[in-house]
Amino acid sequence: MSTTALAPALANKRVLICVGSGGVGKTTVAATLALRAAVEGRQSLVCTIDPAKRLANSLGLSALGNAETQVPASALQPLGVTPRAALYAMMLDMKQTWDDLITRVAPPDQRERILANRFYQSLSTALAGSQEYIAMEKVWELRRKGEYELVVLDTPPTAHALDFLDAPNRVLDFLDNEAAKWLLAPALKAGKLGLSLFNRSGYVLRALSKFTGTEMLQELSSFMLSLSGMNEGFRERARGVRSLLEDKTTGFVLVTSPHPERMDEAIHFNSLLKQHRMEVVSLVVNRVHPLPTEAMWADAATLTPTRRAKVEETLRELQVLAEQDQKGIAQLQAACPGIPLIRVPRFGLDVHDITSLWQTGRYLLGDDTF
Repeated sequence: MSTTALAPALANKRVLICVGSGGVGKTTVAATLALRAAVEGRQSLVCTIDPAKRLANSLGLSALGNAETQVPASALQPLGVTPRAALYAMMLDMKQTWDDLITRVAPPDQRERILANRFYQSLSTALAGSQEYIAMEKVWELRRKGEYELVVLDTPPTAHALDFLDAPNRVLDFLDNEAAKWLLAPALKAGKLGLSLFNRSGYVLRALSKFTGTEMLQELSSFMLSLSGMNEGFRERARGVRSLLEDKTTGFVLVTSPHPERMDEAIHFNSLLKQHRMEVVSLVVNRVHPLPTEAMWADAATLTPTRRAKVEETLRELQVLAEQDQKGIAQLQAACPGIPLIRVPRFGLDVHDITSLWQTGRYLLGDDTF
């Protein structure tokens, strides 16, 4: 039986990160990889950001939340296989994960102040790279605990690949931002009473408040004052996240579709991963149109003339789509030399249950080809 590059990755990597554009099937690929790893004997966790219930339902769960939930072994019964290790799944709630991080890191007397701060609430949801960072921060935390032999991350859809790869650096840059330190230095040195006076009478803040509003600057000052004592803890964690991305036990699975725009994005993403010295273990082209088989043409020839004409027209359309996909995949492979490429066909129905996840896995691992 032939295998793909994902087989050794499932056996040896500790973290697999599924990256790519939105809508190409990253969630399905991530869940499938974790499922196969558990069946083959590695306790695995899939972290998804997809709020749709179909993934939870396909894993035999009524819902997924921000805590790890074990997938019942009974959910795998339709496959006729017995998992040799446990499979867990969770749906990352980005805001809740940020709040959990603050709860762990902040001193007890600062936690509620930070969580209620409007600047923090905006930072945790809107800062470029914040979703990407907190997803990786959660994986780093799980990896450090060592409870799972494999963690598979379904990354947030990102319009810019650099947002994901630079997320730890963005957090470090924010913590080390000299302009913010200079602006808020009097407040940080003065403490709570001085902060109140500074907000009311500081010349710089009075000038800036014309553009941003005094209330927002007060929120910013309060946030930076609360955060100042935790900077080193955040820096340590951000450095840990950055190291995890580059670790030899971490691998990237680049997922795309045959659509020309999606493949261009995959080429760009692969180039950035290479520049950042991160390992792409496989390039997965999902939802590829298969060529009509000889049997399909033969079956069409047995139909009545009217039906035969309609079926053959459909087959010709499918052939054009398949040939377009093949041409695009050849260009993709030429642009990403040395990266193993795996093709997964377009199925008649969306992946919505454990059987279709398993079917996807057969193509990902090389059990089936087309």
